[in-house]
Amino acid sequence: MIYVDADACPVKAEAERVATRHGVKIAFVSNGGLRPSQNPLVEMVYVDHGADVADMWIADRCGAGDVVVTADIPLAARCVEAGAVVIKPDGETLTERNVGNALATRDLMTDLRAADPFRQGGGRPFSKADRSRFLDSLERAVRAAG
Repeated sequence: MIYVDADACPVKAEAERVATRHGVKIAFVSNGGLRPSQNPLVEMVYVDHGADVADMWIADRCGAGDVVVTADIPLAARCVEAGAVVIKPDGETLTERNVGNALATRDLMTDLRAADPFRQGGGRPFSKADRSRFLDSLERAVRAAG
């Protein structure tokens, strides 16, 4: 199963394409606003509005053999702990070996932004190379799980 934290995910179409190619079910989890897919492998899951409701839905269901697509590091940490493979939209795979560092970096950057109101935003724009790395990472994860 592939779970996608879909509200702000820039690679939904790519994830659906890989799932379809391998005949794997995929759930797009969001607070709403996503157009339903006609693909029989796609489940559209609309959760209540609220902080982290979609994250909790995914974390409560994923496990070994599943792939989770998310940029949310706390969600990624919970999914890795449950045994799932986690892939960020830029193609980075989060594992037991690196999710702790990702979580610490996220917390540090949150603290820095809170301490300096002029240090907002940041990061680089999503690129074609990110999309390509994502496709490669997801393809490898789905093959390994199958």
